[in-house]
Amino acid sequence: MWVPGAGIPSRLTLSAFTRAARFCVLNSGVARWKDVPAENCRGLYDFHTQLKPDVEFGKLSSRLYKSRSETKRYVTSPRVAETVVRVLRGKRKAGQLILECNPGPGVLTRALLESGARVIALESDKNFIPELKSLGNSVNGRLEVIYCDFFKLDPRNHGMVTPPVMTSDMLFQYLGVKAHPWKKGFPLKVVGILPAKTERNTLWKILHDLYSCSSVYKYGRAELNLFISEKECRKLTANPQTPALYQSLSVLGQTACGIKVLCTEPSSLFDTYAIKGELEKQRHRESLEQNLCFVQLTPHRNLFTGTLTPFNYDVFFHMLRQCFMKRNAKLIDHLPSLSPIDAVHILKQIKKKKDVRVVDMYPKDFLRLFETIECSKDDTCKWLYDEFMEDALS
Repeated sequence: MWVPGAGIPSRLTLSAFTRAARFCVLNSGVARWKDVPAENCRGLYDFHTQLKPDVEFGKLSSRLYKSRSETKRYVTSPRVAETVVRVLRGKRKAGQLILECNPGPGVLTRALLESGARVIALESDKNFIPELKSLGNSVNGRLEVIYCDFFKLDPRNHGMVTPPVMTSDMLFQYLGVKAHPWKKGFPLKVVGILPAKTERNTLWKILHDLYSCSSVYKYGRAELNLFISEKECRKLTANPQTPALYQSLSVLGQTACGIKVLCTEPSSLFDTYAIKGELEKQRHRESLEQNLCFVQLTPHRNLFTGTLTPFNYDVFFHMLRQCFMKRNAKLIDHLPSLSPIDAVHILKQIKKKKDVRVVDMYPKDFLRLFETIECSKDDTCKWLYDEFMEDALS
């Protein structure tokens, strides 16, 4: 399994810049060498996030969790819970360990337990903890409840954390989960609903974690089964046949994962958390009209068997972001700002015509483009980065 030397950068930092003879700066049309001090390429694990010493693992903190007012959606419909259990049962082995994120009132938790699964409930709202623990006492140890917010695992640039915020190392060491080789999969499945207000940012964090083999992916090829708004789901699964929705997030998600939409449910069947500690139905018309898609994200077994690695993934991210800034432009017009290698030669290598546009490229085509430039015989300089990228390193 790949284990990167650093985790998620707070801004886009090209960790691969530290390798000699690969990058140069484009300044006034002239490519020049750029030496980046190692201390400027810092990632998540350089900050050594630790649990606050006066808080015992998994215990409720007296400190007010300031994200209490964040909108969280919960499965409160027995029919939806039964649907989730049914679509997961196809691949799930008997006694499979399920890591459930923010189970809330425990409707889905009960359905999972009734299907024979063992459940680790990560709940970030203290109001739901007592009832969940009471449920755990009645199922012979098949349910463990931990005060934790899965979607806030491994916060960036924080030296000390207080539950429900914690690190994946703390969580998995407590659970006794060890790192598994990338090709052998992962012993548990993650089930949850993406936070409504931070849905897109959470998707980006998941992708950064996956490509860098950090956070939960430091332990193996974790499968995520998440309810996502239909709007974001359509973007995540978009391709050149749906150019209006197609974007860098689409390419990154499909390159890294097998993506399956397991089912789609009306948003009206989900409840949201009210600040007073009660559940209330969604009232906004836009929220009621929005469906939620239950999406399975399974990291590809062969993601890192080629040129792409957890050490140069950030270059792949940068390449895609640069390309999709002018999504309808011809690819040949983008290439001179990405690499000093002859653009026509690159197009011949990837077997694309000169008039191909960015939105005409499928995810596999972008990966081939990255691999072509990365494996070029021109060892003096493969990639260019502009002054914005130079500022990101300082």
